[in-house]
Amino acid sequence: MRVRAVLSAALMTLAAGLATAAPASAVANGSDVPAGQFGFAAKLTMTNIPRPDGSKYNSACSGALIAAKWIITAGHCFHDANRNRVSGPVPYPTSVLLGTVNQSTPGVVRNVVTVYQASANDIAIATLDADVTGITPLTVNRVTPSVGQQLTLAGWGSLTATNPAPSTKLQQGTVQVGQVAAATLGVRGVAPTSTTSACAYDSGAPYFVAGGSGGQLVSVESTGPDCPHNQLETTSRVDVVADWIASHTG
Repeated sequence: MRVRAVLSAALMTLAAGLATAAPASAVANGSDVPAGQFGFAAKLTMTNIPRPDGSKYNSACSGALIAAKWIITAGHCFHDANRNRVSGPVPYPTSVLLGTVNQSTPGVVRNVVTVYQASANDIAIATLDADVTGITPLTVNRVTPSVGQQLTLAGWGSLTATNPAPSTKLQQGTVQVGQVAAATLGVRGVAPTSTTSACAYDSGAPYFVAGGSGGQLVSVESTGPDCPHNQLETTSRVDVVADWIASHTG
């Protein structure tokens, strides 16, 4: 099992140095998201992340818009040099791309300002430097998910665990809940294939029930086996922290 951002940071360093790493498709064995859909899906790009030896590297995560000035992602996407999760002022420059399914097509760009870490699971919410308008945020689910429930995954991660790189295209897949724990969900790929799965740089990617121009967020990506795979992927439930999220976002 590998935390998605930990894997991505290490391999991105080996691959390229790094903000210019070669593009790859996101979500292993997924499919392209049609233009105009899932504008809330966020691509996070981090630069100058510190290491214990004083050197720095770049990395990336996925996430989602949950209010005009707020995004949600994995808690482990924001950490100190020793990989301890941190709250407060963003620990390194982090930009957010929204409102597009292709990095070459103009979207909405914002910067992360302040990070808040959930205590119950691997979730962080963060404020942006300006409101995002014209994009419908995901609503936060407050109902306990059920085994067998199907969810959509949308992420900017890699196609493969071999020499992964952040994608230039947003990808999607369908998963099914296979396990419900106190603060997490275990999900498994359904479509396009049984091996549709999150990959490196998908940390924080939303799992949601699509509806209209938005949808309802059920969980966010945390960790799992090397992709692609047909095993359970660990995601963090948002219903167990819904009150905490609302206390910040209003």
